[in-house]
Amino acid sequence: MARGHPKFDKMREETVQPEDAGNSETPVEQQLADALARVEQQREAMLRVAAEADNARKRAQAEASTAQKYALERFAEALLPAFDSLEAAIKTGDLSGVELTLRQFQGALEKFHVREVAPVPGERFDPHRHQAMAAVEADAEPNTVVATMQKGYLLHDRVLRPALVTVAKPVEKNDGNPISDTDLD
Repeated sequence: MARGHPKFDKMREETVQPEDAGNSETPVEQQLADALARVEQQREAMLRVAAEADNARKRAQAEASTAQKYALERFAEALLPAFDSLEAAIKTGDLSGVELTLRQFQGALEKFHVREVAPVPGERFDPHRHQAMAAVEADAEPNTVVATMQKGYLLHDRVLRPALVTVAKPVEKNDGNPISDTDLD
């Protein structure tokens, strides 16, 4: 017996043939039809999901549009009594009615977190809440409010309208003309 080669006495060669396709497996055409049916089902499911997502997007847009359109409804309702009082005060000529109306307006603004920005003289100028309309020479510290021309308003912490103010600037001292020909010696 040779050492490097094995002996195959009793081995015989058999060809492996596929078993009858009709026995346990479905034909290729049937497998293809099943696969195509599954693909079609998945395609339909994907289209349904896409349609649902599109509907949800449209619904959200419609809700946002409605919310934006009617966002001020409660605020407007709170102002209506003040308008009614103002109309009544104008009809009767009673100034006490105007004062009542002003208090109603203030109450409605407070209810919706609208606050006044009314700087007092001497308060530091804040460019985020104040708008300087003029700068005047004053004995006050520079960049402080000298007078308020119109109140400003905040909604929570956002400026609706800045307060219009006059701001102090330093007083210029005229000790003499810096360009003078009197001291030319």
